[in-house]
Amino acid sequence: MINLNKIKYIILLLPLFLGSLTAIGQTAAETGTGFSGINIGAGLAVGLAAIGAGMAVGMAAAAGIGVLTEKREMFGTVLIFVAIGEGIAVYGILFAVLMLFGKF
Repeated sequence: MINLNKIKYIILLLPLFLGSLTAIGQTAAETGTGFSGINIGAGLAVGLAAIGAGMAVGMAAAAGIGVLTEKREMFGTVLIFVAIGEGIAVYGILFAVLMLFGKF
């Protein structure tokens, strides 16, 4: 039987490994000026924020569906809680843009 936890980790880590393979062929002139680790940091900010937002939206939506089966009038409140979870991804994108285009 296939272990689903191992498959989850492979799916999560596969883009990281494939991204590192494309970075091997780059020269110093192809990267931005300054510390090249900022590119990795920006990618991690977006990726980890998206994973966190997905988990938050999944949990809030599951709980919201349970609430809506009992109280239909709570739809607006449930929608707000789901949108708050999605805001985490927006913060990740914002930090990545600040890291990439900020003047250090």
